[in-house]
Amino acid sequence: MNNDTPLFPGLSPIENREITARFDGGALSSNGGVLVLRELEHQLRFADMIAGCMSDKRDPNSITHSLANMIQTRMFAICCGHEDCNDMDRLRDDPALKMACDRLTESGTALASQPTLSRLENAPTIRELVRMAVGMIDLFCMSFKKIPAQIMLDIDDTPDRVHGGQQLSLFNSHSGGYCFKPIHIYDAATGKPVFILLRPGKRPSGEEAACVMRFVVRHIRRNWPRVSITIRGDGHYGGSQTMDFLEQNDCFYIFGQPGNARLTKIARPWCEDVATRRVSGQPKDKIRRFFPDAIWRKELVEKTQGHRSRRSNRAWH
Repeated sequence: MNNDTPLFPGLSPIENREITARFDGGALSSNGGVLVLRELEHQLRFADMIAGCMSDKRDPNSITHSLANMIQTRMFAICCGHEDCNDMDRLRDDPALKMACDRLTESGTALASQPTLSRLENAPTIRELVRMAVGMIDLFCMSFKKIPAQIMLDIDDTPDRVHGGQQLSLFNSHSGGYCFKPIHIYDAATGKPVFILLRPGKRPSGEEAACVMRFVVRHIRRNWPRVSITIRGDGHYGGSQTMDFLEQNDCFYIFGQPGNARLTKIARPWCEDVATRRVSGQPKDKIRRFFPDAIWRKELVEKTQGHRSRRSNRAWH
């Protein structure tokens, strides 16, 4: 005898509006926004670019998921907030993610599992990672309809806290724990990413910073030989190796510098001028003073660390 009892025999109305509960809606997902990312991916072809930098050594007769499809799966899952690769064991049948990866929600093949994606993340060699970085810079340059006359690039390293024994993680007292310190470079005008480097959780040295800028500037100039490039960053990027390279390649730079007694003495008249203007102006106003005049540059060169006049000129442009 089949005598099923409905789970909800009836729900009370709200303001004379009937409430109906149904269970025939099919597969549901909370990742609907990934379909917008799918359209962006179709325009950029980012996954294809990354996959093209890798060599696929798998048996062609045993392949279920292509490199590009696995990269799409991992990328879309991270964008939806599922950073842990273990989440894919539960999400490989998520209808929205399957649609984003061009698979049917019901009859389409399930997405790649956690072990498959983990092998993918450990597959690239150093040379392949370099090719990916070059491809990212090329993608940035191709995103412009017209070659710009000048660009300003912001460089910075940001803490990425870890929760385990991941390789490259180090304890950083400033960040308050174990972390990575990836270097990011973005276009200041548009916010477009140019270059990202995963690295240990420590402050980059001057030699490392110079190596990164050398790589980025040279590959941008391969696409745009005549573009004027300005690099902007914190003081630890303004080492002698970095400034030497930028000056030799006709690049401008703006680097913050740590204070010291000599600079404090030199800047005292202008600091007092700013303080006076601040008091007499509106409390919410910000006041900044820049001094590119020859007297300031000469005094700065003579009384600090003996940098060349040309370097000082570029530093204050």
